[in-house]
Amino acid sequence: MSQADEHEGTRRDFLYFATAGAGAVATGAAVWPLVNQMNPSADVQALASIRVDVADIEPGTQLTVKWRGKPVFIRRRTADEIEAARTVALADLPDGNARNANGQPEASADDANRALSEDGEWLVMMGVCTHLGCVPIGDGQGDFGGWFCPCHGSHYDTSGRIRKGPAPENLPVPVARFDTDTEIVLG
Repeated sequence: MSQADEHEGTRRDFLYFATAGAGAVATGAAVWPLVNQMNPSADVQALASIRVDVADIEPGTQLTVKWRGKPVFIRRRTADEIEAARTVALADLPDGNARNANGQPEASADDANRALSEDGEWLVMMGVCTHLGCVPIGDGQGDFGGWFCPCHGSHYDTSGRIRKGPAPENLPVPVARFDTDTEIVLG
């Protein structure tokens, strides 16, 4: 093999690699917008989590916020409400599942498995009736001192557990945590 043939082989190899590299970059540039369009939009990402200041919520009152297009009840319960929720026998509950997205979703419906704080003072749940999606009213409504859905007569206790009526499940507990002593992060 002469020196001229060896030079041509090296030059040919360079042209192959340069063409393949340019093709890969062009393919990446063409495919990236198609992949990127599948990412969630900025407004959807903004709703993925929200921060709620709960410093002004007094015991026995609740705040309703909108998250992901649905109401969320944030209640600061009194000692009587906590006691009423913790003395209920699990056998008396139509739904024995905690429905808590923060821990074990299949945990029992004990009040301790539904409350946000260990002392049970804070309760955060989706404010949508599990029967047909109505919004229950709170502040001690219904036969069990919790929430009542007037549309079809579902009664929830002070822990948001279904006790009577057509609703099949407890009010679900969304992903939530305390970021500071006075701020809850949903999502």
